[in-house]
This record gives sequence, structure tokens and C-alpha cells, in this order.
Amino acid sequence: MKKSILAVVFFALLLSFWAKAQPGFITVKGKDVIGLDGKPFIMRGTNLGNWLIPEGYMFKFDKVNSPRLINEAITELIGPDEAKKFWEKYLHNYITEADIHYLKSIGVNSIRIPFNYRLFTNEDYLGANDPNRGFELIDPVIKWCKKEGIYVILDMHAAPGGQTGDNIDDGYGYPFLFKSGASQKQCAEIWARIADHYKNEPIIIGYDLLNEPIATYFDAGEFNPSLEPVYKLITAAIRTVDKNHIVILGGAQWDSNFKPFGPPFDTKLIYQFHKYWTDPTKAVIQDYIDFRDKYNVPIYCGETGENKDEWVKKFKDVLEENNIGWHYWPYKKMENLSGFVTFDKPANYDKIIEYAAKQRGSFEDIRKAGPVDREQVKKALYDFIENSRFEHCRVNKGYVGALGFKTN
Repeated sequence: MKKSILAVVFFALLLSFWAKAQPGFITVKGKDVIGLDGKPFIMRGTNLGNWLIPEGYMFKFDKVNSPRLINEAITELIGPDEAKKFWEKYLHNYITEADIHYLKSIGVNSIRIPFNYRLFTNEDYLGANDPNRGFELIDPVIKWCKKEGIYVILDMHAAPGGQTGDNIDDGYGYPFLFKSGASQKQCAEIWARIADHYKNEPIIIGYDLLNEPIATYFDAGEFNPSLEPVYKLITAAIRTVDKNHIVILGGAQWDSNFKPFGPPFDTKLIYQFHKYWTDPTKAVIQDYIDFRDKYNVPIYCGETGENKDEWVKKFKDVLEENNIGWHYWPYKKMENLSGFVTFDKPANYDKIIEYAAKQRGSFEDIRKAGPVDREQVKKALYDFIENSRFEHCRVNKGYVGALGFKTN
């Protein structure tokens, strides 16, 4: 009997030790995001914009504004083989371990990583069509973040069919996702695959299912009722493989409208809003605070910024005074003061900007618009990559300081 009792006690102690040894996950409790120490965790950080989903305005382009259109312009300038080499180098240099180390050194505790769903398919995207490419690019960043202690949100910035209907979803100018069962199924399957890959990774906070769904250009009455059902479909797919991580739901109309949401349908949800170019006051976020109070759920500002230092500080203070975490947009941008770091525009880069602005609707137009010296243009593109590497960036000390981070 004594041996039996001792065996039971030993087994219980072993289970207790095993439970304590397992890595915890950031979670939610009521209105709070809860850190591994059991205390409320306020996200303070940035977005790695323009890396896995390039945006035209960060290349100083005007109408050429989505990855598909940017790639088309670059391919016309230097050819498909060279464009493929360009993107390969770009994706492995725009964000490096040095960037993550810097962010940790100034006090950042978390980041949001926007990505294009095509990185997890065999669709052509930025010079390749490998369905494992997304993991090959994101896994090293996860490793660096784990080393530094920076938590991560994964953000599907571009979803199958297009969830927004504008350039940011790299689609076709209409939120087809909400009209296509096939696209919704594909989206859910990709998220399930991502969740299965990262289900045991505690440095990941959670999954931001759809960035800025349903732009204001479209009939909210027609599209908004489909938003939460699509979220439920994706979440159900994720929960078949991953019950550890938080699911993050952005509001309709550029992540600004929570009215399509009913009571929480999962026990680990954060509701996300974005806010740009408004007054930096509590009044502009009061609707989200009211939603939080009504449903006893956490809210979070996934994107804000792109403004002067004074505004940046005021809005950051408003968010923190109301216990709302934030990721300011963007981390890095060429010739820009409204971000954490910036870098120089290369010599002859204006020729690329000029080409992208020209009429290119026919092959005759493309021939007429083409540069005289393509080697010069190619060098400017590769210099863009080199200049964007962290060691060649400059810190925007006013902006970083406005956010309460170290500037030395």
C-alpha cells in the first residue's frame, strides 16, 4: 500500500513539474491581454510593413501601389530573371536580425508582421511560387524575436480573393473574399496550416485574421454581415490544430467599425482597430472602449502613426491611459520621418519613380516609357535594398522618443 501511495505521489509531483516546465502563452482574461507573468500585458511596438507585402507609397510610387503592380513595373524595367533575383535579395535584407535587436534595445515588446497569403501557396508572388516560402521567411524572424524576447502577431495583410478591395490586399479592386466560398475555404486552410506550424510557439501572441477588411468604397450593408461569419469559419479551422494562441479580429471599413460584431464566439479573442489622421483624443476611440466594456473583451490598436511627433506622443498617451496596446506603422520607410527608422533614396532612383508614373497600358507605351540605361536602373534598385539594411538606416529620434522608447 505504501509503495502504491508513494507511486501516486511521485506521479503527481512529476505531472506538476511537467506542467510548470511547459512554456506558457500570452492569453486574455476579461478586458486584458495577460502576459506570461499573469499580469496585464500592454503591447508596445511596430509593424514590419513593406517587407513581405510591399506597398507602392513606400517605394515613392503613386499609382503603382500593390505588390502585383510593383512587381510588374520592376519586371518591365529589368526583366523577369533579374526581377526574381531582386525580390529574393530584397526579402532577405529588408528585415534582418539587426532590426529585431535594435527594436529590443529601445524597449519594444512586440511587433506585427504583415504578410501576403500567396507566400503559403504555389501562386506566383515576387519571383517565386513555393508554398513553404512564408515559413522560410518568417521562421528566422520568429527565432530572432524569441532570442530577444519580442512577441509577435502574424497579420494576413492580403487574403485570397481580396478582403479590402484596395491595393493593400494585393487583389483586384473588389473584396471578392466575401463573395467566394472557395476563397474563404482557401483562407481558412492557409490559416490552419500556419497555426499548425506555430501552435507550440509561445513567442507568438496570435493571429490577425484579415487586415482592414471591406474598404469604405463598398456597400457596408451588403458586405458587413459577412465579416463575422468569415471570421468564425477561419477561427474554427485554426482551433482544430491550435487552442493556444489568440485570434485577432479587425473591424470593418479599414478596421474602424465594430458594429458587425456580436458577442464573442471564442474564449481567446482580441478586437482590433486602426486609427490614422484623427484628433489624438479619447473621443475617437470611445466606441471601441464601449465595445470592450459591453462584452468584457480586450481591444488593441494594430496600426496608427504616419504623423508628426507631437501627434504620435499624444495618441500613444491616450491609448495607454485607456489600457490599450499599440503597434505604430511603419517601422522602416525611405526618406521618411514618420517611422522608427529611415534610409536614403539611391542615386538615379527617380528614374524608377518616373517610369512607374508613366502610361503603360500597351506594349507600345511600355517601349516608349522604358529607360535609356537599364543597368543604371538596376543598380538603383539594388542600392534601394542595400540602403534599407539596418546598418545603413537612421533612427528618427523624435518619433522614437515620442513613443517613449530609448533614442540612444
